Amino acid sequence: MQKDTISRREALKIGALGTGLAMLAGTNAIAATVLEKDVKFDEEYDVIVIGSGFAGLSAAAKASERGYKVLVVEKMGRIGGNSVINGGAFAVPNNPDQKKFGIKDSGELFIKDCLKAGLGINHVELLQTIVERVNDAFAFAVKCGAKFQTAKEPTWFGGHSVPRTIVTDNMSGSGIIKPMTKYVQSLPGCKIMRRTKFDDFVLNDKDGVVGIVVRTNYKFDSNLHNDDIENKTGDKKVFRAKKGVILASGGFSSDKVYRKLQDPRLADDQDATNHSGATAGAMLKAFEIGAYPIQVGWIQQGPWASPDERGFGVAPLLTQQGLFKFGMAVDVRTGKRFMNELADRKTRADAEYVILREDPKAYPVAIGTHNTFAEQILHAIDKGLQTGVMKKFNSVDEVATAYGIPAAALKESIKKYNDGVKKGEDEFGKPVKAFKGQGIEAKGPYYCIRLVPKPHHTMGGIKINTKAQVLSSKTDKPIQGLFAAGEVTGGTHGASRLGSVAVADCLTFGMIAGENI
Repeated sequence: MQKDTISRREALKIGALGTGLAMLAGTNAIAATVLEKDVKFDEEYDVIVIGSGFAGLSAAAKASERGYKVLVVEKMGRIGGNSVINGGAFAVPNNPDQKKFGIKDSGELFIKDCLKAGLGINHVELLQTIVERVNDAFAFAVKCGAKFQTAKEPTWFGGHSVPRTIVTDNMSGSGIIKPMTKYVQSLPGCKIMRRTKFDDFVLNDKDGVVGIVVRTNYKFDSNLHNDDIENKTGDKKVFRAKKGVILASGGFSSDKVYRKLQDPRLADDQDATNHSGATAGAMLKAFEIGAYPIQVGWIQQGPWASPDERGFGVAPLLTQQGLFKFGMAVDVRTGKRFMNELADRKTRADAEYVILREDPKAYPVAIGTHNTFAEQILHAIDKGLQTGVMKKFNSVDEVATAYGIPAAALKESIKKYNDGVKKGEDEFGKPVKAFKGQGIEAKGPYYCIRLVPKPHHTMGGIKINTKAQVLSSKTDKPIQGLFAAGEVTGGTHGASRLGSVAVADCLTFGMIAGENI
């Protein structure tokens, strides 16, 4: 892990460079455009959706409900992409459970929270659209069979001013993906093809999208440095889309090449929370035909991940809705706190990197007692302990010995934190006044997880309008026949997304794309 750091100004320059390279790539690729007059279509559909996550499935369901013949293509062997391994947390401002438990929320407060986390560079019209339609998206997910832990006080995620997050029954995105997949497959004229890789768009003589080129029987190879370029498996097919194409291919946090172009500090072997197929190939093809690139240089890293497990794992549940709430995180070298554990993700990841770039092995440690775990994640405690990602200790001295933390300093930090909780004041601005005196219990036992940020969500992507139409850099108008939704789009979250807003974004704009195509 490199020790160098960059300023916000330098980060903006890197983001601009990424956008410039993307637009240059589009200019150089014009000669390779696939034209309708030059191909023979193997199959014909009304709507084709690229990707089978939250955005893709909600788009397919809505389009199919309108009577369209719909094809969903998924390059991996498993349906769901990152959505199926997501934590199942869905931010729904102004939801009924907030009202039931006396939580005052508003669309304005939600947007304010998103702008603060996003450093003010969010495209507000997209946030406003989420505010206006997110409860519709939630109801649609329920209609498709998703089950949520409702009639309970919503969960409070970092960076949100109030609790507004509803979680699935099984605390996983699979609680939405599995029933939605079943719903989509039950609709007449709706079909899902797995191991089918999107390779290119087919354009008409007006630069409108009228189909796609794919490879069926494709097998993703995680051993390749750049699967999008190197992998030649599969059989070429060309599919017509009479009404249009919806791009919902997700982000690129697992793309070793493209993510490093945006942030050179990301090592090739750096673990990500994403599935291995989360690459930039489909997004780059949209850039090639003229889609505006937006904020592609901003890559969010999850500050709640652990070096003691691969990928997303169970640590994010146990930290976000556990140790980070009534517990705290400490620098193992000093035994002192160094951040607001409930701040937005970028703020916390940056704080952790201050430590890790000085000493790459000095993983910060989150510490708390049993009272910090929300009711809905109690089942995950045993899993965390069994896998070893979370450790349990009987005393603070045992914690200090296990992680090489100065014991006296750690005890003083716990005392200082607890004193602040009782007073309703915190040195890092954590909203402890709402904790009603609950901090780290002196009696123990103590639960601990080592922390490391992992690439989690790519903020930038394709520019869309409030109807999910993709905007062209050639005309500043929608590209005929091309819509997009989810993480492949950019602008909604600005520099950094708030936790649990991804599901809101993906389901809302997927639904909108299916309504408007």
